[in-house]
Amino acid sequence: MNMEILEYHSSAESGHWLSQLRLCDWSAGSWLCELIDRNWFFEELGSTSKLLLLTEGEKLAAFCTLSERDDIPDTELTPWIGFVYTFPGFRGRRCFGRLLAEAENIASRQGYDAVYISTDHIGLYEKYGFEQIGTMTDRRGGESNVYIKRIIR
Repeated sequence: MNMEILEYHSSAESGHWLSQLRLCDWSAGSWLCELIDRNWFFEELGSTSKLLLLTEGEKLAAFCTLSERDDIPDTELTPWIGFVYTFPGFRGRRCFGRLLAEAENIASRQGYDAVYISTDHIGLYEKYGFEQIGTMTDRRGGESNVYIKRIIR
């Protein structure tokens, strides 16, 4: 079956996709659902933010956001890729790579020359061309690795 990338807020089936998002066993996924439920998504992440869904038929394979703001407050770095998650049955199929390519295309069309990720993972995002540019304090007061990926136009 073919995989397709949808934008949650533009989807006519957003109720179905929200029910699929709720199946995520990651605490940040629960927070993302709460942002949607309370209509805080754009308030917290920015008015041009997008929730990208990689789907296979009626199943949600993976998701991520492309947003003006993410987990690092008080920074001028933007846009951010966040809430990166691949469901267990779809891991090892480079799902994030597909979402990343779409996020890069959107960011490029918006005039950006780079995207950023804040994470505690080491060795994961480098596989997709990200470089660590330092650590910053996240919203919870912890240290987070910050990565950049330059967009080639």
